[in-house]
Amino acid sequence: MPIRILPARRLWLLAAYAAAAAALFCAPLALSDFRLNLLAKFLAYAIVALGLDLIWGYTGILSLGHGVFFGLGGYAMAMYLKLEASGGRLPDFMDWSGLTRLPWFWKPFESLGFAVAAGVLLPVLLALFLGYFTFRNRIRGVYFTILTQALVIIATTLFVGQQAYTGGTNGLTGYGKLLGHSLGAPETKRWLYFATVAVLIGAFLLCRFLVKSRFGKVLRAIRDGENRVRFLGYDPAVYQTAAFACSAGLAGLAGMLFVLHVGIVSPSMMGIVPSIEMVLWVAIGGRGTLIGAVLGAVLLNYAKSAFSESYPDMWIMLMGALFVAVVVFLPKGAAGAFGLLTKGFGRRRAADEGADGVRYPAV
Repeated sequence: MPIRILPARRLWLLAAYAAAAAALFCAPLALSDFRLNLLAKFLAYAIVALGLDLIWGYTGILSLGHGVFFGLGGYAMAMYLKLEASGGRLPDFMDWSGLTRLPWFWKPFESLGFAVAAGVLLPVLLALFLGYFTFRNRIRGVYFTILTQALVIIATTLFVGQQAYTGGTNGLTGYGKLLGHSLGAPETKRWLYFATVAVLIGAFLLCRFLVKSRFGKVLRAIRDGENRVRFLGYDPAVYQTAAFACSAGLAGLAGMLFVLHVGIVSPSMMGIVPSIEMVLWVAIGGRGTLIGAVLGAVLLNYAKSAFSESYPDMWIMLMGALFVAVVVFLPKGAAGAFGLLTKGFGRRRAADEGADGVRYPAV
């Protein structure tokens, strides 16, 4: 009986995913505490990139406001950490601003469970609200992109202006414990790193499930021809809003993890520049590939860190040259280059197989 095997390209992909996951879990054995914390921050960025790729790469909707969702998640976690560090007292920046009691909307953040739920649900609810009115009114393309930039301006202005409640331009910092464990302790950093890896893998599997399902097929159809999808009886606004909300939830989750690794959150994280950088991660890594979003976030931030350390006077020019080189020589991003390699291997393997694509065991 012939033995059917998986296509060579799929085997390569599965092997690459397994090797990447194993390498991430084994990274603490090879990296110092500083480098491990840096990698953990990059992996948190990768979660944002996954969500952005879902809405841009598969649905064709470019958002330049994901920094807001990332920042909301970060503030939710920072509010809990700040209250824990205050030990029941009023946070220092509120005392300096003249407040005498804790604001009512801060009180629920004394619970870690509430903070985690809020860090995901607040971005989701904001995305649902924004998506419902924009997609329902068929606002798309550059107009939607401009609208998301306006959201960034509104959010940063609000958080900067409310010094007594948000910490203003300084943001929220000055906390060092999570559930009684020091965030600076090597053991805590390793556990937080493993948690970030687990969340990243879970987010990747979730996004892969979505894009491979009927939901993902409709998203790609909307990207390629929204009016045709509408004529087939589907409501594109529902799918666009759902994808936008899922993307925002992943950004909020990443923001919470980022705060745990970095120890600070400020309105600058919600600005236009971080939102544009998130788009660049997806574009350079490979739009519409998921794995490209992860590669783009990790590799570009690693290159940014390495260039700034080795060439502090010209690292921005080196980053610009890197962007130009990738756009010119790798138009499909880093993931596209990997795809060419796997396809080439698949063709060579197919030449060794029978015409029916079945490999027969040796007699």
